[in-house]
Amino acid sequence: MTTALLPRKALHITAMVLPLAGWTLHTTLLHRRLTAAHRDPLTGTWRREAFTTRAQRLLERYPDEAVLVLADADHFKRLNDTRGHAAGDTALAAIGARLTEWSGPRGVAGRLGGDEFAALARIEPRHQQLRLAHLARLVSRPVPYEGGLLPLAVSLGAATPTAVTSTGLPALMRAADAAMYEGKHAGGVVQARPDHARVPSVNGRRLGRPGTAVRGRAA
Repeated sequence: MTTALLPRKALHITAMVLPLAGWTLHTTLLHRRLTAAHRDPLTGTWRREAFTTRAQRLLERYPDEAVLVLADADHFKRLNDTRGHAAGDTALAAIGARLTEWSGPRGVAGRLGGDEFAALARIEPRHQQLRLAHLARLVSRPVPYEGGLLPLAVSLGAATPTAVTSTGLPALMRAADAAMYEGKHAGGVVQARPDHARVPSVNGRRLGRPGTAVRGRAA
């Protein structure tokens, strides 16, 4: 009697498992699509909104270890004009990959738009100077392109909650952006001071940069 019921019981269990397996596959695919929608397709970094959410979360959890960096490609328009947009895309992809590598699995890297990037890494205070120096060397390495090397220059500004006396992401982005502009085209990383956080800005970008509003008009 018990043996006769086994096939029926097995069918019942299979009928329960199949919809569950189908739902698991559906949710997995949905998660991948949502993740892809929040990623920049060229560089693989997070888009601005997704980066902001993750960076603020890390700042709140690890304020003593957080290091925020803003990066801006130097002479990017000239690169596009002289070498073509494919070369420009190659440079952007390299910057995104290097910031992702630098921030590591415990950090986050994002493309804010155009040739502007941001990265937040968790670094113990005693190692922060060395890691920032390493980043400056990393992003300035030439990029292999069409059998040769594509020169790459990136301006960098860094801000920490300790230096800026704030754990708010807008304040850190404003400070890092102002520090980066202060050392534009100079190489290396300019580290933000408290006064950098007081520079007027729009969405964390120094007022007057392209795309920010000035007296109601686009700058």
